[in-house]
Amino acid sequence: MAPSVSPTIAARRDQMFPVLAEADIERMRRFGTASSYAAGEQIVTAGEVSPGLIVILSGKVDITQAGGLGPREAIISYGAGNFIGELAQLSSRPSLVNAEASEPVEAFVIPSQRLRDLMVQEANLGERIMRALILRRVGLLESGISGPIIIGPPGNGDVLRLQGFLTRSGLPHRALDSETDPCARTLTERFHVDPHHLPIVLCPNGKLLHNPGDHELARCVGLLRPVDAGKVYDVAIVGAGPAGLAAAVYAASEGLSTIVLDCRAFGGQAGASARIENYLGFPTGITGMALMARAYNQAQKFGVEMVIPDEAKLLSGDSNLSGFALDVGDGETVHTRTVVIASGARYRRLDVANLAQFEGTSVHYWASPIEARLCRDQEVALVGAGNSAGQAAVFLASQVGKVTLLARRGSLHETMSRYLVERIEAQPNIEVLAETEIVALDGRESNLERVRWRNRATGTETTRTIRHLFLFIGADPNTDWLAKCNVALDAKGFVRTGPEVAQGHGLMETSRSGVFAIGDVRCGSIKRVAAAVGEGAQVVAALHAYLAQNGGGAQSEQARRS
Repeated sequence: MAPSVSPTIAARRDQMFPVLAEADIERMRRFGTASSYAAGEQIVTAGEVSPGLIVILSGKVDITQAGGLGPREAIISYGAGNFIGELAQLSSRPSLVNAEASEPVEAFVIPSQRLRDLMVQEANLGERIMRALILRRVGLLESGISGPIIIGPPGNGDVLRLQGFLTRSGLPHRALDSETDPCARTLTERFHVDPHHLPIVLCPNGKLLHNPGDHELARCVGLLRPVDAGKVYDVAIVGAGPAGLAAAVYAASEGLSTIVLDCRAFGGQAGASARIENYLGFPTGITGMALMARAYNQAQKFGVEMVIPDEAKLLSGDSNLSGFALDVGDGETVHTRTVVIASGARYRRLDVANLAQFEGTSVHYWASPIEARLCRDQEVALVGAGNSAGQAAVFLASQVGKVTLLARRGSLHETMSRYLVERIEAQPNIEVLAETEIVALDGRESNLERVRWRNRATGTETTRTIRHLFLFIGADPNTDWLAKCNVALDAKGFVRTGPEVAQGHGLMETSRSGVFAIGDVRCGSIKRVAAAVGEGAQVVAALHAYLAQNGGGAQSEQARRS
């Protein structure tokens, strides 16, 4: 990898760039097609979908970063026994790097579908390949030498939005300061970009976008592709949080054709957690993004189609089959035999009149390294008393000067896990103010300058100079889109399931036969990551049973035996 790669990645170089033994190559041949390339021939172009995983039999291939801001930067050279590819090749996404033959090359190419077959049929070899693909993506993420380039003023709300979207999507990218970076100035001058039209994004395929929405950016970089209107899926899962991804992994691994939609990015609220320490099997803890990225990659390994970001708008019956039509963005329709609602929850907003003025620049709903860099060494305020608030407070305390944690209740012990309370109490730069609520925000334009709060017991008000506010005050079910879908909700908007809504229905089946609900969106669910994953696994048995009774779907061994 490039010199900027972290020591951790450099230490795993042999795993990132393994040299395959002749016996391994022979086992892989049946999955690929022979190919040859002349010296100087471009084999893979950044921004374009590559032919697949390319196993080199002879010759040499140079891997370089995408162009756009000067000469290409060398990453590595491959020789006989190496293979070209990273996670993009697992799901036929556009490549993030260039590959050029520096010598005549003999190779064979394994397309994405056959690559997934290899990983299932050759488990040990597939494990080594999968590990290399993941580590290569991590290397690109940490080195910052590939992917789209965002150009704009630092701290700008749209710059932060675009950075956040790409980060949560697991896509490498760079952000350049339009005011100080010479490369950024060169690009804005080349394309005659008015400063008022910033930010801009230069995609790996060379296309320039002016302050794009998440959907437009996802289309440009290849994260989002058109839905196959002619295909009928066994299951469509709405939501790519822990519950939805778990359902996708188990459904696809058991032979069900599966598609997943999410209007934001994979991971849900769990993906925004700075550190999860009470999830089974991770005694040292794991970031929410790392955990959810593993699940996302695992689902793609089994052939799950990801349509992210794309929003489910309407669920109706399908007149052409015994199933459902799911209307999504851009007028597209997903045809499916069953539906799993795993749309989770959306963040609650503070009841302060001018809150929207500061959202995106000074008011934040998650605490990632992006936000931490904005407020390094400053004092920040954080509102909330649940585990998410505790995790964020501990993370921020390691990055900022001081964290003032405001809680409406009298004690954190009422709503937060004990280990987090103890950790907060041990941090010298975290101040906890119980029975306290924010009453006013003050600042200029989109920049917060002061926060005023009130002690609910005494009525005493305090104003403090604070430029960044973090809100972790719970969430409401994300079910507005179900208003016209004939799916029963409770008084708070959670999806009702089980025999109480329809006789003979299982625990997770909604009032509409063939439609299931899991995770935080389901009435009565346990709001924990592990519980959501469990429900995602459990619902697959119900899907098999429904499909078997209704004569549809790819039948797994479990379905055939039942």
